[in-house]
Amino acid sequence: MATNKHISSYIETVKATLDNLDAQALDQLIEAFATTYEAGGNIYTMGNGGSGASASHAAGDFLKGASYGLDKRFKMICLNDNLPSMMAIANDIGWSDIFIEPLKNFLGPNDLVIGISGSGNSSNVVKALEYAKERGVTTVAMTGFKGGKIGQIADLHVHAPVMDMEVTEDIHMVIFNIVKKAMMERYLGENPSMGGTYDSRVS
Repeated sequence: MATNKHISSYIETVKATLDNLDAQALDQLIEAFATTYEAGGNIYTMGNGGSGASASHAAGDFLKGASYGLDKRFKMICLNDNLPSMMAIANDIGWSDIFIEPLKNFLGPNDLVIGISGSGNSSNVVKALEYAKERGVTTVAMTGFKGGKIGQIADLHVHAPVMDMEVTEDIHMVIFNIVKKAMMERYLGENPSMGGTYDSRVS
């Protein structure tokens, strides 16, 4: 019985958080992806722990799912995914520099930088978004809890309004999937995952 209460409570929290998402922020995030794609820019994602997994998952979805069948593809890169360079930076320079250092190598004027942090206060994400902002590159903060520092730094704040890390992570992946589906519909046509060049059976 206690387990059932936990299940229903968790599901209700997820539902309530989804209901309270800022629809305008989601629209703006979709347009930020489209603007970056059309300008030929790179989209960078980053985060720690579960947020890092979400950053990597989203990049993989856009590398294949949102790009398959397009002549011009999405260029989405997760800054977590080069483990040797990330650990070298952490060891030789410091953990707070693991995301800013690769941005110094790659960041261009038409790019989009997305920082994911439940608390919004992860120092390495803060530092990277500050760097991108200083160079006039569009920045996005994806947060939970109270939004933290990156919610104040970024050009666009996409906030999961919940004081729960696990639910925050769930909501962030829902948001990425919403954007992915919007991009697929815009550039591949209606219901692309139901047929055509995109085969949903392989996912």
